[in-house]
Amino acid sequence: MSAASAIHGTFVHNAPDHRPKQAPLRLTRRGRFVFFGVPLILLAALLLSLGGFLNAPAKAADSAGQLSVTPTVSVTVQPGESLWAIAGSVAPERDPRDVVADIVQLNNLDAARVMPGQRLFVPSK
Repeated sequence: MSAASAIHGTFVHNAPDHRPKQAPLRLTRRGRFVFFGVPLILLAALLLSLGGFLNAPAKAADSAGQLSVTPTVSVTVQPGESLWAIAGSVAPERDPRDVVADIVQLNNLDAARVMPGQRLFVPSK
């Protein structure tokens, strides 16, 4: 082989490959747990979550006859009036915190802030 052909990389090496054959990949006990166990645990958690979600429907009652309507009165907020004051005037026998929470829930309020002229549904019992 000439020096010119060796420089250009055109020489062919026909020697047999004497590299030792590699053994197949073997997993340790921890590796098998990570490879098989973790996905199985995640799959089981997902299935249990979905099963619980699908088997527990959100319903207030089994039939429409069991539902009760909350008696309410409509109140217009006056200037300087707060939910606390409205709760105290409408239901003085109840804890004002509970009445304010009911007013917020009935009217889908984000916070306990009201504006003058705003109409609110207030539980009357």
